[in-house]
Amino acid sequence: MTRVLLAGATGLVGEATLRRALASPRVQQVVAPTRRPLTPHPKLLNPVVDFDALPADAEWWRVDAVACALGTTIRDAGSQEAFRRVDHDYPLAIARHAHAHGATTFALVSAMGADARSRIFYSRTKGDVEENLAGIGFTSLSLLRPGLLGGVRTQHRGGERIALRVMGALDAVLPARYRVVPAERVAEALLKAALDAPPGRHIIPSERLLG
Repeated sequence: MTRVLLAGATGLVGEATLRRALASPRVQQVVAPTRRPLTPHPKLLNPVVDFDALPADAEWWRVDAVACALGTTIRDAGSQEAFRRVDHDYPLAIARHAHAHGATTFALVSAMGADARSRIFYSRTKGDVEENLAGIGFTSLSLLRPGLLGGVRTQHRGGERIALRVMGALDAVLPARYRVVPAERVAEALLKAALDAPPGRHIIPSERLLG
């Protein structure tokens, strides 16, 4: 069985991944660092942390795999700088600490269009974190690139709700890569990548996440 560190356990995909991981007979323990305490569970280790000051020598970094679903929007973050800190700096810090303590596998929820050379700040940030993760040295690195995520959020995003309704109405005629991807599908693929740990670097596009 595997010890998995889950980053972003309070988000849309992260919550779904946490439920799956806690229910999986393949997972011995889930380490889920969060800003606020989670509901206790016998298989859950929940360090309450400040992501700007992660403890480098904490024993809970000793895991087999990391599943990272950390992410925000520029609007929610308040600035491009704050967005980059959450979507780039935090995943890299987690990756480096876990790798230094023996983790060999990293699976990340990135985004469709991730490209370190993009003129679009969002896509460039996602591409940067992908490239920087590739340089850390994980035996297995999986990069999931979903499009628009479907699911019930605790935080309301008006523009996203409108987009989901429009995209949902057009779902039957849209190419697969542009269709809404249910958060549960992304969570399933994220946990599978962490547990199966295929050697090498793997990019999983949005259409493959639809099943």
